[in-house]
Amino acid sequence: MTIDLKGRVAIVTGAGGGLGRAHALLLAKRGARVLVNDLGGARDGKGGSNAAADAVVEEIHAAGGKAMPNSASVTDAGQAAAMVAQAIDQWGRVDILVNNAGILRDRTFAKMDLEDFRTVIEVHLMGSVNCTKAVWEPMRAQGHGRILMTTSSSGLYGNFGQSNYGAAKMGLVGLMKTLAQEGAKYNVHVNCLAPSAATRMTADIMAEEQLAALDPASVAPAMLALVCDQAPNGMIMCAGAGSFECAHITLTQGLYAGTGDDAAEQVLAGLDRIRDRSDERVPLTGLEQSLFEVGRARNSGAVPISAME
Repeated sequence: MTIDLKGRVAIVTGAGGGLGRAHALLLAKRGARVLVNDLGGARDGKGGSNAAADAVVEEIHAAGGKAMPNSASVTDAGQAAAMVAQAIDQWGRVDILVNNAGILRDRTFAKMDLEDFRTVIEVHLMGSVNCTKAVWEPMRAQGHGRILMTTSSSGLYGNFGQSNYGAAKMGLVGLMKTLAQEGAKYNVHVNCLAPSAATRMTADIMAEEQLAALDPASVAPAMLALVCDQAPNGMIMCAGAGSFECAHITLTQGLYAGTGDDAAEQVLAGLDRIRDRSDERVPLTGLEQSLFEVGRARNSGAVPISAME
């Protein structure tokens, strides 16, 4: 199966370098018309320039593709809406949104200024919300849409000194899981990508030999698979150095401790059993956890069967 994006229109945020550039180039190579968005700021989000987006557009044009630049700030909902309108005015539709824009303001939580915490949340989480909100109705109306959130291992598993970044990135997983359900009947699929790549974000936190293996271009195939017509829905794909994996938020079988006065003591004594991953499950919706727990209470006799009917 060859992925062909001819006729599709894509928006990639933060596409002036690193992962975003690799995404934009591959989308264009496969036939998509690409709006290349980049504010052109520094790694911490300060400053701005049109140069980065312009350079990527020139690369795409030189290779025979179609693209146009955009320097909107994803943190401004009005600018995000105008960016989407620009693509629709020029090309008639938007089929693909890759939410890739991001900044870093790393510091331990004890030393972190709350403004730096808020700013990272605004760029990663609210920036993705703003852009997604702007494309949501057009995608639903046309009966086709592919949206990609960029999460991170820092959100999925934690990373020292990145409480703000990790909180934002895990927030994107929750956003994706809900929108995947809400968009399904309109053929709007939403997924997450957790990349490992050598970019300015990772330049000073990984060894040179590790960075050498983590070319952003080796992550872009995962992006392409997650935004093509045949894309899955609600998936967290991890990618780096040509390796691709799936991350899951699972639910163990746990134990039933009841609601008596010693329930907390039973929980503490049963932590090993609660952690035991044998026969763990991957709920498709948040409701499944509640239904699983009520079902266990019913089976214990604590909840009458009639109460479940």
